[in-house]
Amino acid sequence: MEKLFDSHAHYYDTRFKREGEGADALLTALFADSVGAIVNIGTDIENSKICIAQAAKYPNMYCTVGIHPSDGQGYADPDAALADLEQMLGTPDTRKAQKIVALGEIGLDYHYDDTDKARQAYMFEEQLKMAQRHGLPVVIHDREAHGDCFDAILRHPNVGGVFHSYSGSAEMAKELVRRGWYISFSGVATFKNAPKVREAIAVVPNDRILIETDAPYLAPVPHRGKMNHSGLMYYTAEAVAAVKGIDTDAAIRLTADNAKRLFGI
Repeated sequence: MEKLFDSHAHYYDTRFKREGEGADALLTALFADSVGAIVNIGTDIENSKICIAQAAKYPNMYCTVGIHPSDGQGYADPDAALADLEQMLGTPDTRKAQKIVALGEIGLDYHYDDTDKARQAYMFEEQLKMAQRHGLPVVIHDREAHGDCFDAILRHPNVGGVFHSYSGSAEMAKELVRRGWYISFSGVATFKNAPKVREAIAVVPNDRILIETDAPYLAPVPHRGKMNHSGLMYYTAEAVAAVKGIDTDAAIRLTADNAKRLFGI
């Protein structure tokens, strides 16, 4: 079997210890078995530092640093947090040494009633500017904010990257791809109640599609509701392969190639 490339996971999450033997034991087993590479995704300043430390332990683990829209609402001084993030990005040489391959995850999340849209918009804009200054791709979190996310990236045409765990329309996916973006699909692609996700898979060209876990969340069917990990991404690859009319190994191979191209690995 081809080796899986998990383009989006959170192996610092405490759920790995609460529901298993911990991230280190799991990662050792996964890399010895079916997983070829993982990008560990930061969502705030502190866990971005943990992502860097975890990536240093494994030859085939890489990381991103960034401030998630929901996490960003917790900072009393958003500008200080942004300054800390920019310092963490350092220089191209220090990023290479620390295996930082993108800025993220960043974006907008309108799911919760207490959403501070103005704060989220400000931190999203500032991080898009930061990505352009440093020449980095971005990992976009877009939850129930499709129009505003799309408008934001239109304001920054020189910034590219990936929309993770894509939940928008097929039409928006076409427009994103036309503008150079990649689209990543999670275990949601296997859910019976997610036909729009499979419609989006169908229209994304084979050279622009990624797969991910968002581990420890969004486990695919038949493990839905359980703790997710990169080994379970095989079911997501199967779902993509079924939509695309190709075999699962081919889906695993092309999504891995796309992730390597996007992240410069």
